[in-house]
Amino acid sequence: MSGVRVLVGTKKGAFILTSDEKRQDWDVSGPHFAGWEIYHMKGSHVNPNRIYASQSTGWFGQLIQRSDDGGKTWEAVNNEFAYDSDPGTHQWYDGSQHPWEFKRVWHLEPSLTEADIVYAGVEDAALFRSSDGGQSWQELPGLREVKGNLWQPGAGGLCLHTIVLHPSNPNRIIVAISAAGAFRTDDGGETWRPINNGLVSQWEIPEERADVGHCVHNISIHPSRPDVLFMQKHWDVMRSDNGGDLWHEVSGNLPSDFGFPIAVHAHEPKTIYVVPIKSDSEHYPPEGKLRVYRSRSGGNEWEALTNGLPQENCYVNILRDAMAIDTLESCGIYFGTTGGQVYASADSGDSWNAIARDLPKVLSIEVQTLP
Repeated sequence: MSGVRVLVGTKKGAFILTSDEKRQDWDVSGPHFAGWEIYHMKGSHVNPNRIYASQSTGWFGQLIQRSDDGGKTWEAVNNEFAYDSDPGTHQWYDGSQHPWEFKRVWHLEPSLTEADIVYAGVEDAALFRSSDGGQSWQELPGLREVKGNLWQPGAGGLCLHTIVLHPSNPNRIIVAISAAGAFRTDDGGETWRPINNGLVSQWEIPEERADVGHCVHNISIHPSRPDVLFMQKHWDVMRSDNGGDLWHEVSGNLPSDFGFPIAVHAHEPKTIYVVPIKSDSEHYPPEGKLRVYRSRSGGNEWEALTNGLPQENCYVNILRDAMAIDTLESCGIYFGTTGGQVYASADSGDSWNAIARDLPKVLSIEVQTLP
């Protein structure tokens, strides 16, 4: 019988939720690494029992943890994230230049085909690769060469938070950085180019259509149509039909086009999900109503999904890595809130229930579909 494992990173530790394919009853394990920020956890696509976790505190710095038994036990692996040569400087909040400094790992993305290859997106923004299961890390420095001196931190820092691996072309990788934009490599990370044509940021940067400087919050694809990209930007929900070469807005009838996560249905490549937030300063749902919005047409036409979600006095946020999709026949959708709730839908969003409550602030959600 199939099952699911939901990996929850929080402000004060990691939690692992497991259930069978019915997804009605859930076992909760944790907190693992209690008291530590777990920015992200993700399992290997090749070996589901291998899970990576980014563990961080302001006092003790950054650790990468790895489990090879589905999260029962953990070991710290290498945490040497050294920029290639002298990284130079990037733009600071006030427009001055600021030294590049490693702070933490925001996102871990295991290879789709190789058990020991894993990528790490870090702050200050850079992409690292490990080919030995996290025992050593090497930067792909060509990314920073794409006008890195003009990259400026978003409100959460200068973070590389999204890594999208092409399902059939291992040389194509897409990343997103706040606040620099989206970038693509077609040669395995040697060279990169910005893919921000069509993005408009009229309040965030001096040149609203600049090739770098846009605050991209998240990018998602469906493996059957890897050249169709969906983006949640600081403002605007966007779509590209040509691998990021050109974007167009698909916000349509959303009550707000500001938000953080965006996800694609496992079996319906035109069905996407977002969670609108009121504004870039009021990080809570419009009218205090927690609503996931679904489009079955690849954007523009959206419907509110509310069954089982609080529709009054709800002022939580859903962060960029806090939504995930399982691949069971009846597609499951999961998201976590800054109020410590984890919501799940076993019917593609038609109805929801809280599978965990009163956790610390949820920073990330990933799900594994288990055999």
